[in-house]
Amino acid sequence: MNFVEPIRDKAKLEELKALLKKQSARNGFLLMFGINTGLRISDILPLKVEDVRNKSHLLITEKKTGKRKRFKLNQQLQEAIRSYTQGMDDDEFLFASSKRPQPITRVRAYQILNGTARKIGLSEVGTHTLRKTFGYHFYQRTRDIATLQMIFNHSHPAITLRYIGITQDLIDEAVDGFSL
Repeated sequence: MNFVEPIRDKAKLEELKALLKKQSARNGFLLMFGINTGLRISDILPLKVEDVRNKSHLLITEKKTGKRKRFKLNQQLQEAIRSYTQGMDDDEFLFASSKRPQPITRVRAYQILNGTARKIGLSEVGTHTLRKTFGYHFYQRTRDIATLQMIFNHSHPAITLRYIGITQDLIDEAVDGFSL
């Protein structure tokens, strides 16, 4: 498995949003949904329209942990959901495959995200980038590692900091200013 990073640069994030949206509404919405929820791709892909339409909270059982999770859908995301699901049936997958009556696979989601990111000069991008990007920008805005740790269900703040790339940023910064 490749090591992936959050998208730290907001301008690059906006560029990626625009490019994915240009490819298809589904691809653009995949990025939008992932970076605004911080959910794992394995919990995002199986979602159906009925799971999110006209809802203020998303209720899921996490695939990895088996734990129930209730997550607030922010206002911007609720509006994006309304727009994206207009004309869709409740039993349709949010991220439906065009080739079969199933959601896209994790591999296909990786190909979409990584391939498009490379076009704009971003590397180390994969499906986990969505979750890490959410965490990185949540932390940058709030500096609330305890809440982020709870959102991600991590056992220690240090794990969360390392996961979202803050630890690496601090190391890079320290080494950058050091010379003998």
